[in-house]
Amino acid sequence: MMAAGLLMAGVLPATASAAEPDPRIGLGGGWLDAQSAISNLEHVAHRDKPAGMVDPNNPGNGGFYNSDFGFGGKYAFTGSYNGFNIIDVSKPSDPQVVTSVVCPGGQGDLSVHGNLVFMSVEESRGRVDCGTNANVGTRFQGVRIFDVSDVRNPAQVAAVQLCRGSHTHTVVTDPKDPNNIYIYVSGTTSVRPATTMEGCNNNAADGENPSRWRIEVIKVPLAAPEQAAVVNQPRLFQDPATGRIDGLQNGPQTPRHPSGSTWSPTPNTNACHDITAYPEIGLAAGACQGNGILIDISDPANPRRIDEVSDPNFAYWHSATFNNDGTKVVFTDEWGGGSGARCRDTDQPEWGANAIFDIVDRKMKFASYYKLPVPQTLQENCVAHNGSLIPVPGRDIMMQAWYQGGISVFDFTDSAHPQEIAFFDRGPVNPNALVLAGFWSAYWYNGNLYGNEIGRGFDVFKLTPSEYLSAAEIKAAEEVQLGQFNAQGQPKITWTPSFAVARAHYDQAVRADALDHPLKSQVDMFLERAEGYAANGQRAAAVAQLRAISNKLGAPEHQALKQAILDLQASL
Repeated sequence: MMAAGLLMAGVLPATASAAEPDPRIGLGGGWLDAQSAISNLEHVAHRDKPAGMVDPNNPGNGGFYNSDFGFGGKYAFTGSYNGFNIIDVSKPSDPQVVTSVVCPGGQGDLSVHGNLVFMSVEESRGRVDCGTNANVGTRFQGVRIFDVSDVRNPAQVAAVQLCRGSHTHTVVTDPKDPNNIYIYVSGTTSVRPATTMEGCNNNAADGENPSRWRIEVIKVPLAAPEQAAVVNQPRLFQDPATGRIDGLQNGPQTPRHPSGSTWSPTPNTNACHDITAYPEIGLAAGACQGNGILIDISDPANPRRIDEVSDPNFAYWHSATFNNDGTKVVFTDEWGGGSGARCRDTDQPEWGANAIFDIVDRKMKFASYYKLPVPQTLQENCVAHNGSLIPVPGRDIMMQAWYQGGISVFDFTDSAHPQEIAFFDRGPVNPNALVLAGFWSAYWYNGNLYGNEIGRGFDVFKLTPSEYLSAAEIKAAEEVQLGQFNAQGQPKITWTPSFAVARAHYDQAVRADALDHPLKSQVDMFLERAEGYAANGQRAAAVAQLRAISNKLGAPEHQALKQAILDLQASL
């Protein structure tokens, strides 16, 4: 296994200088009236948690935490430890809660596929029938499946019991099989006794088929989701040389950090916390407690590990995000489990951060770390958490939740030098004590940025032009429209040729000083003329302008811009 080395100078973004203090420092606290700071984003809307999904007397009540979410059509499906909400986001400035489904069970992470919604349940209070009295009824820990064809009346159609419940799950499609999908399940809680669920086994690694050191694969026939069932329990951590199923991290890592500091939990890879699948490239990335692993999913029912990495600075490999080309992967470290203040100015910047890896020949090569570049207070739980790509053509840009550290948008196009380009943050939910809150997940969907906040509710943002991101780049991203989106099931993004896409590449060339004078002004002028002709229905004139300027772009650093212009020319 490769261990990512200690941080070298220059791979972390700098914090704000003393002369220009970061506006996130010193924000006043409060549950629904905290001060906020924002940069290069517009805060479009906020919705408090709806009735039944919040304890009005205790915003820190863990039975009502907001958790992960996904999108389908015009709806956001937001998870909660107490159930889930369906929110109409067709008008982002005025999101409306359509339905709240009370169904306790903890975690509550959601994914969407067509008219089906999948929900992770890991707490022993969960009941098969979604009942709220935990003292009666049949216990349930696993994955629920709801039919949401009628969004006002979701119906549970299946509930797949699992030995370690479901902390998270991933919807995996098979490009060769449109009739079935697969759910990769990561269970991280204690193994249920065999008296509760037959077949569960808590023996050590060398026992008979222990229920740890594996994931579950559920096959879901789309025409009959009620028949969903476990079809495989792959041992993704097996040592190929010895056959031991506990073949990855199993205890303290060495060397320790020079400071001698310890952290919790101790890396121990007996499950994956989260798996992100990218079916179009046949790969998945598993954030698996003590390791990051690369997985071949060309046969979705039979995933197999093809590479693994560890890092003495990482405490708990939590989640993963590929770039769109599948040439990089960002792993997060949920140091302290998300409940501690881990973004203090006394914390090492390598801890609770992202690790960015380049993928070369299906192997992962460490490039750099990225951590929220501003300290947070002792009253704010803060650590790297869930995020997604923002589809700006030609660049690798990610938005990410940092719990009470807020939302950070960063560019990792240069994987060795990531840079923050936008942010939003609120003060602590309680200025006098650490109360678990903040953004659990922050995802892009169809032109807007959304955040599910543990204690406060649901937020909507839009990007605004800045020195880091042009209006054309934002518009090109907005032109990408998806029918559904789950951050753990990444789709391959393609851009329909447009003037916005061409302009986005032009702006990137200008920002990189890749266009000399007078070529810079010529490209601008010819694109403007072509767009005017196209708007007036003068196709031939528009094509002539595009052809003329593309012929002037011959240098290697012009190729992305030239290709965007050629694609646009062909599309007219």
